[in-house]
Amino acid sequence: MSIGIFDSGIGGLTVLKEAVKLLPNEDFLYYADTKHVPYGTKPKDEVRRYIFDAADFFAGKGVKALVVACNTATSIAINDLRKRYSFPIIGMEPAVKPALEKVDHRRILVLATPITVSEKKLHDLVVKLDSEQTVDLHALPVMVEFAEKFIFDEDMIIRYLLDEFAKYDLREYSAVVLGCTHFIFYRKHFMKILPQGVEIIDGNIGTVNRLMTLLENRKLGCGSKGSLEFYCSGDKDTDDSKYRRYLELEY
Repeated sequence: MSIGIFDSGIGGLTVLKEAVKLLPNEDFLYYADTKHVPYGTKPKDEVRRYIFDAADFFAGKGVKALVVACNTATSIAINDLRKRYSFPIIGMEPAVKPALEKVDHRRILVLATPITVSEKKLHDLVVKLDSEQTVDLHALPVMVEFAEKFIFDEDMIIRYLLDEFAKYDLREYSAVVLGCTHFIFYRKHFMKILPQGVEIIDGNIGTVNRLMTLLENRKLGCGSKGSLEFYCSGDKDTDDSKYRRYLELEY
């Protein structure tokens, strides 16, 4: 039985890369909903339909576990997904808690898609954890488009980020949370504009660690081949070169 990994597009490949590294013998099915990306700027009801279409696909494949490697999808539908499907489902949310555990009483900037930033789930998490009100939320919708188009031009990316951060004094921040898996491809770009000492935090390792614990606790065994299969909005993609070029990126 395989493990499913789902994202609106190619952002979840950053999670797949970590999963393959730590679970090399597992078989993975990766579903990129590239026909409908980006999710973060679309109406919630529309995005929910896409999410459940993807989950139905994995149910049909008989996966033993599903990782929703998309903060937006998690914020919208994770509880309802777990109610509907019998296989275990791991979601992702911006790594606010790890960031707060590392702070030195300076501020934290959480970056995500517009839907994630506006969703009650994230706001409730921040209220619960951030007693000193040090967390700021900021949406970066264009970053998803950059990643999907394989745009990594340093001047273009940094100019966009500087414009977005113009209203912040980044020296006041101790950490930046990458609350969208697409953003992780641009870690090096963020590092170039953040003051020295500002930590960049994402939830990928924590997500894969939860997956490993789940597999062990439920005695779900391991795959046999360490295989990877890629699907584009439910259709088998026999040309995996476009996915593998993202897996080969250093960030």
